[in-house]
Amino acid sequence: MAQFKDIIGQEQIKEHLKNAISGGKVSHAYIISGEKSSGKEFIAKVFAMALQCERGQEEPCQECHSCKQALSGSHPDIIRVTHEKPNTISVDDVRAQVNNDVCIKPYSGPYKVYIINEAEKMTQQAQNAILKTLEEPPAYAVILLLTSNINGLLPTILSRCVVLNMKPVPDELVKKYLMEQIQVPDYRAEVCVAFARGNIGKAKALASSDDFENVKAEALSLLKYIHDMELGEIIAAVKKITEYKLEINDYLDIFAVWYRDVLLFKATHDANLLVFREEIQALRRAAQQSSYEGIETILNALETAKRRLDANVNFELTMELLMLSIQENS
Repeated sequence: MAQFKDIIGQEQIKEHLKNAISGGKVSHAYIISGEKSSGKEFIAKVFAMALQCERGQEEPCQECHSCKQALSGSHPDIIRVTHEKPNTISVDDVRAQVNNDVCIKPYSGPYKVYIINEAEKMTQQAQNAILKTLEEPPAYAVILLLTSNINGLLPTILSRCVVLNMKPVPDELVKKYLMEQIQVPDYRAEVCVAFARGNIGKAKALASSDDFENVKAEALSLLKYIHDMELGEIIAAVKKITEYKLEINDYLDIFAVWYRDVLLFKATHDANLLVFREEIQALRRAAQQSSYEGIETILNALETAKRRLDANVNFELTMELLMLSIQENS
């Protein structure tokens, strides 16, 4: 199903879009800004369906011809802009699929809805091209720009769109969703929630991933025995983990959650607050051996490693510096 009530969290965005439909005040352009996998595409899908629904109510009915077309991805007036190059939406993509198409009236619905995912990938020329449509759109056009990096969009585009910012979904809602919809057991749901940090798509991906369980086990094993290992052995263990289908940031987050647990146990001696509470023996040892300053240094080193990898600094060098920092400070 794809209705507003199926969107978990994001109450402000839901309210705004539903009011726009019921009050007849739909804007010609929206930016939905949020982390990768946070549910931007699903919100855009529900909004587009609701705009085209033949019953004309806030919630798309799921049953009319228009809704069925939208659900199957074949609605002629809901256009998803595609691009050949993986990291670039070119000026030709925008001209062919938006600018040259927008002057043709809707085929069957009251609107023509254009969904541009990863809008930050538009080149400057592509953004300038879409600006022309944003400046003088036909009454029936609605353009939805979805982005995980709003700073990649020109200020002139921002000024002509309604900007809707995704908020992290509360942990208890994410946990409830994982346990009820994906049938994840309580403990595993808690671990996934800790890593997802309010990102529902990420929580779902981690809960459904066998790789995540394997990587978690190997990462924890590395952390427990890091003092007895040579640097060469540590780097070999890290390399092995990168063979799994898991983003390196998720792997570094396992380290971060571990050291937050160490910090928390050191401060409170309360095992109930911990994410990795089944590892209480090892966490207790780590808390006794580490100083508060040492743990803070490690958590900062993890953030530095993420920034370096984002900036394409050499992977092995970055991981070597990080592991040395962990060995020295834990």
